[in-house]
Amino acid sequence: MLQTFETDRLILRERTLEDMENCVEMDRDLEVVKYIPEIVELINGPSSNQIKHKDFIRKRIETIYPKGLGYWTVESKDNDKKFIGWILLIPIDNIGPDIEIGWRLKQKYWGKGYATEAARVILQHALNNVELEKIVADIHYLNQGSKKVAKKIGLKLESPKEDNTNNYLRYSIYKNQQVLSKY
Repeated sequence: MLQTFETDRLILRERTLEDMENCVEMDRDLEVVKYIPEIVELINGPSSNQIKHKDFIRKRIETIYPKGLGYWTVESKDNDKKFIGWILLIPIDNIGPDIEIGWRLKQKYWGKGYATEAARVILQHALNNVELEKIVADIHYLNQGSKKVAKKIGLKLESPKEDNTNNYLRYSIYKNQQVLSKY
């Protein structure tokens, strides 16, 4: 079971199957998944169907990750605990060895600092509690929002991935670097 975290505005709790419909709804917004071809194909491609999409999400929820790693649902801290999105800290491509931090939020919550607030807490958890030496985020070069979040929490542009055909940039932070604490 993953640790639950609270910030001034958010609750980050372990993602469960009860979050399935919220995740599916969020992924159906093509603007939200624009830079994630795997999801776009599931929801909008020639082989698209709800069962495959839900199976994909179910597999990610049910995977047993190493201690301290997994997916957190991000909810508003107010009384109705609105689903905002999720944040992950998992072995990259589910196999590692690199550990990836990533986030996906419903579009109506973009630009309000929620991704930065949630990512900062999980990054601090990764470096202080899980004691990981390095965290990475592979971000599509056109995804300005995610690049801004990565920079705001202290990740630095490493270099494009060796396979430049996929248009992703690698951001990273090492244990001895400081997680930025200001928005």
